[in-house]
Formats: sequence, C-alpha cells, structure tokens
Amino acid sequence: MNKSYSRLTVRYNHNQVLVWLCVLSFFSVLNEMVLNVSLPDIADYFGKPPAIANWVNTAFMLTFSVGTAVYGKLSDQLGLKKLLLFGIIMNCFGSIIGFAGHSFFPILITARLIQGIGAAAFPALVMVVVARYIPKENRGRAFGLIGSIVAMGEGVGPAIGGFIAHYINWSYLLLIPTVTMITVPFLIKLLEKEERVEGRFDIAGMVLMSAGIVCFMMFTTSYKVFLLIISVVLLLLFIRHIRKAADPFVDPALGKNASFMIGVLCGGLIFGTVAGFISMVPYMMKDVHHLSTAAIGSGILFPGTISVIIFGYIGGLLVDRKGSLYVLTIGAAFLSISFLIAACFIEATPWLMTTILVFVFGGLSFTKTVISTIVSSSLKQKEAGAGMSLLNFTSFLAEGMGIAIVGGLLSISLLDRKLLPINFDGSTYLYSNMLVLFAAIVVMSWLVILNVYKRSQKNG
Repeated sequence: MNKSYSRLTVRYNHNQVLVWLCVLSFFSVLNEMVLNVSLPDIADYFGKPPAIANWVNTAFMLTFSVGTAVYGKLSDQLGLKKLLLFGIIMNCFGSIIGFAGHSFFPILITARLIQGIGAAAFPALVMVVVARYIPKENRGRAFGLIGSIVAMGEGVGPAIGGFIAHYINWSYLLLIPTVTMITVPFLIKLLEKEERVEGRFDIAGMVLMSAGIVCFMMFTTSYKVFLLIISVVLLLLFIRHIRKAADPFVDPALGKNASFMIGVLCGGLIFGTVAGFISMVPYMMKDVHHLSTAAIGSGILFPGTISVIIFGYIGGLLVDRKGSLYVLTIGAAFLSISFLIAACFIEATPWLMTTILVFVFGGLSFTKTVISTIVSSSLKQKEAGAGMSLLNFTSFLAEGMGIAIVGGLLSISLLDRKLLPINFDGSTYLYSNMLVLFAAIVVMSWLVILNVYKRSQKNG
C-alpha cells in the first residue's frame, strides 16, 4: 500500500513539474513573438525609424542569446532551482518596468533587456530539468510535449499580439510574461535543493563578447564606422582571451572544426535572414497594403507561424528517410522561391503574403531541423555539449542581428530604388529589393553548406 502510494506521489510530482515547465516554455516564446507585429505601431508612437524601433525586439534577443549560454554554464555551479526562479523574477520585473515606463523609449529598451535576461533561463534550463526530474521512459513524451507547446506559442503569438495592440494598446503586451509568476510557488515546492559544483565562470570573456556584439548591432542601426571598428577590436580581444583562459566562455577548439563552424555560421545567416524578414512583414503590410495591426497578426502572420507544427513533424520524417542535405535543399527552395515571388508580386493582394509565409516558416522549420542534425554529426562526443550550446547561442543571436540589420536597411535609402525590371509605387521598391537580397543570402548559405558537407562525407 505504502509502495503503491509512493509511486503515485512520485508520478504526480513528475507530471506537475512537466505542467509548469510547459507554462514557462509557452510564455517565453510568446514574449519573443507578440511584439513583432506591433513594431510599426511602436515606431509611430515614438516617431522613430525602423532602425531604432526594431531595438524593442533586438534588445530582448541580445540578452536572451547571451543569457542562454550563461545559464547553461552556471546551472551546475548555482543549481537549476535558483537560476530558474531568478529568470522568472527578472522576466516579470522587466515586464512591469516596461509597462509602467512604456512612454519613455530608453526605459522600454531597458525593460526589454531585463526581460531577455530573465526569459533566457527557460530554453537554457527547461530541458535540463526534464533530464533530471522526468523518468527516462517518459522523457521522449516530455520533450515532444514541450516542443509542441513552444510551436503553439510561436503560432498564436502574432495573433494575440495583433489583437491586443489593435483593440487595446501594444503596451499591454509587455505584461504577458507576468503570468509565469504563478509557477514560482510550485517550482519552489517541486524542485529539489541541489549541491553546488565548484567551477570558474569566464566573466571577462562574456563581457568582451557581449560588448563586441552590442557595438556591431549599434553599427547596423547608425552605420557609424567607429562602432564597427570598436566591435572588431573587442571581438579580436575576445578570441585572444578564450585561447588563454582556463575555462573559456566559448571553447576555442570548436573553431578548428570547419564543418561545424560552416554549419553554425551559414545556419545563423539563414535564421537571421528569416527573423529579419518576419520583422519587416508588419512594416511592409502597413506601407504597401495599409492593413491594421490585428489583420497583420491574425490574417498574415498567424497561418504561417502555426504551420511550423506540421512542417516540423514532416521535416523530421524526411531527414530520417531522405537524408539531411535533401531536406536542407527543400527548405532553402521554400525560402528563396517564396522571397522571389514576394519581391515580384508585392503589390498584389496582401493575402498572397499569407501563403508565402506558410512556405517561409516551412522552409525555416526544415532548415532548423537539418542544421541541428548536421552540426551535431560533425562533433565528437566530448564536444557535443559545448557545440550544441554554441549553436543555440548563435541561432538566437543571429535572429537578433537580423532584426537589427533589417531595421537599419529600412531606415536608409541604400535599397530604395528601382533594381528589378518591374514598376512599383512609392516605397515598394525598398521591400522588393530587400526580398531579393534575402533570397540571395539563403541560396549562398545553402550552396556553402552543401559543398562543405558533401566534401566531408566523401572524406569521412
């Protein structure tokens, strides 16, 4: 009787942990997606160009990407429970600051930086919690459930964001992460106290890398050359530092693995390009077709984001049956062809963009599946943890950079001219040329990955 009761209690605790992890996963993704559709409204509210307004998302992605690497390295030293609770509190703290001070742009950006610091704990630690607290025979189901919840958050984010921004106000979107506070008492009760593991944390490496990235992102906003020079100097100092550090923030040995680095860099280019495109869609739909924020969120973005669930499943099946490079080619074709069709028919019905976005998100889903597969296959067993952590960090960072770079290009006249033999009105040339540029980046990245991995297969 006691043994049976004990087993039921343990199973009940495991299920409770999983429920609250799903809540955290859902709202962490939602926090990333909901404000994207409101970027034009935020730009109009503050009277800022896209290069500045896009920092509402770029600031979040900056600390979010760096944070995922930091939390992963600190999890053994400080314990999952403390870090997870710290992340929740910081995320909610940033939300309240952002909502209270949303009328002041510097406060809004500061709040998004704080939100990113907090939200980074969720993807970095949730999977580790599953590995430690969920029984081995149930982990597959747990990972699958969390993956589905994340996909659902990505799907409904634009619809929720568009509805609230249009019918209430975009500032209320900042309060959504505060819902995660309901998980705190349960996680305190359910997660065990862990023993600390002694170790060093490379603070100098983190600071050098973060400062270099910030300067580069600021360069993409203002195009002031001195910021680019500072960025390059800081990143060179970072590379020099990690070669000498006892426990470096990034393992320099990974840089010697050519296949791994090509996969990470080219994958980052594709992810950043798609993130930049998605951030451009609301501006494009408002400028070219004069759609409302609600219509953009629910009618244009929602079908594409929700299709990720289906394409993710199909992509996994195709990788197993046809191979990674086959699926990568399909994903790259979806992306590049979709961008080119949008570039040529941008002034056609806005609902064409709905269909295009379904294939863009499908191509992104295929590409993410493949990049993870081929990058992991290029790593030795002892490099797997550090390598996959670097891939996740690079992917999140590339998305933030993509949003910043696209915002900068939308704010200058570099591409605002007729380049294609098609007659458009007004600012349509700018968006059309950007779409052609996106297609070129995807095709170039695909060709490089294809060449490198075919060569490595022959040599292997």
